[in-house]
Formats: sequence, structure tokens, C-alpha cells
Amino acid sequence: MRALAHEAGFDLCGFARPEPIPPAVLLDWLAAGMGADMDWLAERAMDRLEPRRLLPDARTVVALGCNYWTEAEGAEASPIARYARGRDYHATMRDRLRAFRRLLRAEWPELRTYGSVDHGPFMEKVWAARAGLGVIARNGCLVTPRFGSWVVLAVLLVELEVDAYADGPGADRCGSCRLCVDACPTGALDGAGRVDSRACLSYQTIENEGPVPAEHREAMAPHVFGCDVCQDVCPLNAAPLPAVGSRFLPRPVAGVDARGLAAMTPERYAELVPGTALARAG
Repeated sequence: MRALAHEAGFDLCGFARPEPIPPAVLLDWLAAGMGADMDWLAERAMDRLEPRRLLPDARTVVALGCNYWTEAEGAEASPIARYARGRDYHATMRDRLRAFRRLLRAEWPELRTYGSVDHGPFMEKVWAARAGLGVIARNGCLVTPRFGSWVVLAVLLVELEVDAYADGPGADRCGSCRLCVDACPTGALDGAGRVDSRACLSYQTIENEGPVPAEHREAMAPHVFGCDVCQDVCPLNAAPLPAVGSRFLPRPVAGVDARGLAAMTPERYAELVPGTALARAG
């Protein structure tokens, strides 16, 4: 199955048993208000914690990942988070997930599956850690041994057992390092791997449909869509590997600075953003 995942275009593939996630992992975070106004996280909370509510006869959680790190002249200073500079990763990952399912059905015609990319009721990072792809770091990101945290994830439930289940999340890799906590422009990291969405610039620039709190406006100035500060300072990201293929290569919009984006006409913006994650935010 891992070979089929690689054939479909995934860089990472691991397997976990579909045991429920301890409720406190999600519910305590929500109770603390760290989900901000993303009420949809609570609406299907139990589905996120118990995968067999989604596929009752699930035997395996397949965690899948793709490296998205790219280097391109002029893009380093982009006000757009690295994952959003190329083709919308949701489309790329959906294409690869569909290809993976086709390959699985060719081997096991009656196999039933349930999967999603980002929008489904999955705690992708938790499952990726359980499946051995990496560990959740102090900045709340999944850090993999090969690609650091520059990965996007998908999860697929399958009604099939495998012989290569991971032992569970690996050992902590952060140690006493607190570079991400200290570097976060708004203090959104609690130091224990949790991110307070109310302060996180990724939330403020992408998900928040209301006014940006006054205390975060100055910090937000260099950021238009997302924020990579906590990943950029992470020592575990010191030697990134370029993504294979062209899908994650920066589009022209990644070369426009924050002022240029702010001054851009709606017509020009509409020319540059189609096919990127920015189009999802309007």
C-alpha cells in the first residue's frame, strides 16, 4: 500500500490503527477559546475524535503527506505563506488522493474508504504523528524527519488491515528549544504545542471574517495570507528539500509584496490568484 501511495504522488505514507483520540486533545483547546470563531470545529468534534463514526468498519488510518518546500528568486520575502504560493494544495492533494484510491481499488475492488484533504472531520496532524510520519512540535506543526514541517497532509480510512502499523507518535524533538514561541509576532503559541487561533496571523489573514484586533494589526502588516514565522525559525527546518514537480512552484502572485497586493486592482488580482489558495479566501 505504501508503494501505491508513492505511485500516486505522495512523499509520505504511514499507518495507524483507528483508535479514538483522547477527547481532551480537542475539547480542552476548544474550551479555552483557542478555536476563535471556527464553530465548525466543534460541530463534528466527536467525528474528529472517533474515526469509526465516519467509516464503521475502518481497520486502518492511512496518513499521507507531500513536501511543498520550494525556492524561487524573489519569493522569500513574499507576504504569502509558502504553502499558498503555488497551485492550491487542496487540488493537488485531492488529485493524488483520487489516484491513490484508484490504485487501491485495482488491487482490492471491494475496498471501502473514506478520506479528505483539510476540509473533512480529521485531526490530520494527530493521525500523521500516530502513523509515524513525524512528531507535533512546539509550534503545533507536524515535523517530519526528511522534510521538516514543510508538508501538507491527507487522511484516508480503509477497511483493510496492514502489517506495518507505527508504534505511535515518536519522541519529542524540540527539547528545550523555544525559538518559535519567542519569534511568534503575536504570542499565539502556548509553548506546549497548542496554537491560539485568536492571535495566530494565519487565522487572522485567512479565516477571520471580522475586523483584526487592534493589538495584532501592526504585527500583521508584513503578512497578507498566512504566516511562516514559527516554521522559518525552527532548527528542524534548517535543511529543506525542494518539492518534486511543478505543482508547488510559486505563481507570479508570490512575487508581489504586501503594498503591491494592497494597491492591486480587482481585475489584476483576479488574473493572478486563480488556481491558488488565495482564491479560496477571495
